[in-house]
Amino acid sequence: MALEPDDLDALRDAVSTLENPGLAVQITNVLSRPVEYGLSILPRDVQQRISDTTDAALRAAVRLAASTMSNERGIRPSSRFHKAMATLSGAVGGAFGLPALAIELPVSTTLILRSVADIARGQGEDIRSIDTQLACIEVFAIGSQAPSDDASEMGYYATRAMLARSVTEAARYVAEKGLVEEGAPALVALLAKIAARFKIPVGAKFAAQSVPAIGAAGGAAINLVFINHFQDMARGHFTVRRLERKYGAAVIRDEYERLKLAADN
Repeated sequence: MALEPDDLDALRDAVSTLENPGLAVQITNVLSRPVEYGLSILPRDVQQRISDTTDAALRAAVRLAASTMSNERGIRPSSRFHKAMATLSGAVGGAFGLPALAIELPVSTTLILRSVADIARGQGEDIRSIDTQLACIEVFAIGSQAPSDDASEMGYYATRAMLARSVTEAARYVAEKGLVEEGAPALVALLAKIAARFKIPVGAKFAAQSVPAIGAAGGAAINLVFINHFQDMARGHFTVRRLERKYGAAVIRDEYERLKLAADN
């Protein structure tokens, strides 16, 4: 099935964005080793606190991001508003250093995820559906690489495949019991995979905010860089999902891989 010209152009743009994540991931790659080393020499209780905070931020974000939004589809996303709020959140949290991380991280993560949900809605997604809400949280894993990943787990469709079973099990659980029982194995497994890729941005935030004298600027800068990144990933991700609904998943994946191969050559 041939794609309409506008849809082909949209998919080409999505391929370019999703397979070349840009500045945010370059910063992540540069920071990853020193941040991982810095975190590794922290006391165990502090490491656990950062890990728990990351998990709590993801859980809070997936519940709150869509709950405050209208479900009217096709509304133009308010990306600038979310950028401004996330940057402000990073600056305020950074001014108070590490002690503020447990408060600021759930706030900034929710703002970023709310922006992701806003973009999803603009692409015709039903943001009240479990499938869409889990697709929104998937964005935190797209365009990033966990230290344990190998070459086969890199790339957009590889990331989706890596998460697929956990997403399916989580969706089944949430459909039956809702998001109340956050300790359910299905949700824990999904959040663990997301958190493995999200931890480097969190580590970068920790590094920037650990010194209060420079924390405000660092926290604001990190939040701005990463909301830009996640907004880009969301636009690509939900463009692909919109086209999959229109043409079928297999057709779009084949065309995606063709465009990706053509861009590499």
